[in-house]
Amino acid sequence: MSFENFNADNAALLLIDHQVGTMGWAKSMPFEELKRNALMLAKAARILKLPVVLTSSMEEYAQGPLLSELEEILPTEFAGRIKRMGIVNAMDDDNFAAAVKATGRNKLIIAGVTNDVCTVYPALSLVRDGYEVQVVADGGASPTAMADDIALRRMDKAGVTLTTTNQLIAELAGSWATPEGGELVQVLMEAFGE
Repeated sequence: MSFENFNADNAALLLIDHQVGTMGWAKSMPFEELKRNALMLAKAARILKLPVVLTSSMEEYAQGPLLSELEEILPTEFAGRIKRMGIVNAMDDDNFAAAVKATGRNKLIIAGVTNDVCTVYPALSLVRDGYEVQVVADGGASPTAMADDIALRRMDKAGVTLTTTNQLIAELAGSWATPEGGELVQVLMEAFGE
């Protein structure tokens, strides 16, 4: 199988359930770190004009609303987010599955708020359906370190490529010397530097 980098022309980003309530259950990573990584992914997608599908589950309940910053970064995608009524595997939701298909992309980047529930099932479904999938391991967390580890191993074994926020942004950028690359460097510097 030939390896072709994910880039702005061939990939789409799926951000699953980055909701304020659910994020509080993802204890294997500090809340602020998880939030920072999710927002960096959203900013990178905006800069590169990547198709983005946002989804949430049961916003009116304990899970709470999506991060308000996502609305500022991706207002159109936020307004068009797929609101699921408790369906665990987002790909089992007809509206979400249709939105993924509508991106027209075969390379999908997934970051779900909890790797052990929100991320693992759609990732497995999409690989089974023939998509190339990268899961941003630090774009999600789990209630325990063990739960996170097992979920990541399960996805890896099924053919999902595991990556990190910085690694993915670098791959998508391809070069820091382009106008988009320069903007992406700013995103990284805002997150980590002075």
